[in-house]
Amino acid sequence: MAEGGVPAPEGGDEVDERELQAEEHAARRIALAQIRQYPDKVLKMRAREVESFDDDLTRLAEKMSRLMHDARGVGLAATQVGVLQRLFVCHLAGDDEVTTIVNPEITKRSRSTEVADEGCLSLQGVLVPVERASGVTIEGQDVTGTALMLELEEMDARVVQHELDHLDGVLMLERTDDASRKDALGTLRRSI
Repeated sequence: MAEGGVPAPEGGDEVDERELQAEEHAARRIALAQIRQYPDKVLKMRAREVESFDDDLTRLAEKMSRLMHDARGVGLAATQVGVLQRLFVCHLAGDDEVTTIVNPEITKRSRSTEVADEGCLSLQGVLVPVERASGVTIEGQDVTGTALMLELEEMDARVVQHELDHLDGVLMLERTDDASRKDALGTLRRSI
């Protein structure tokens, strides 16, 4: 029975699931509308070091975390929201919380590499193969300015390398082979 003693409509769970999917789809569209899309010039700009660890930085990280979540991404760099500051957020495997890394720097890369398809919230509809180090050590700070160091492997290592590229103004298109780049650019031109 539904609230108030009225029988629930048949297939109520299906209706709820469809409504939830529609809400998630709408939230994703709204989030993607706030994320800079190729060929926005800011995506090719190098971000500046963060010097002020203040409430504005915390609010920016929180906003980016919400956008990343709503857009169904695993990482988002500040340049992707039009802010030229060196920070990104990511959702690392096994973590419930989003990780924010400010002034990130990869201090160690594994010799072994892996090629895998990558997508990007700023390049919708495109997947390209990219070779990345299979393990990295990344150092930086959290939003309070406290030093952090993470040793990451596999997908987590790939995500932070991708996001750090964004902060340097480098897109995954520059890290793929010529044929994949050409196909991706064709897809992107059709969507502009």
